Amino acid sequence: MIIDKDTLEKMAHLSRLDLDKDKEEKMLKSMNDIVEWVAKLEEVDTDGVEPLTHMTGEQSVWREDNAAKTLSHEDALKNAPKKDADFFRVPKVLE
Repeated sequence: MIIDKDTLEKMAHLSRLDLDKDKEEKMLKSMNDIVEWVAKLEEVDTDGVEPLTHMTGEQSVWREDNAAKTLSHEDALKNAPKKDADFFRVPKVLE
């Protein structure tokens, strides 16, 4: 597969990119280089190779996720600079 100028313009339109005419040739070369590289990967014999889900054989060392009440509602609000009954007060971000 070779990416031509029409294909590049169509992809630019679909992705809402405004390509400069002077950089079009560089982009075409880069994209065709990527396509050629992927085509080379397709030549690799992978028969009998198990797919990887992780790059290493290490196991997860995460702890069990047990729900526990670690901080009461009152304690959470105790050091808040501004609070309103049961909630934190923060500056308005959106108008």
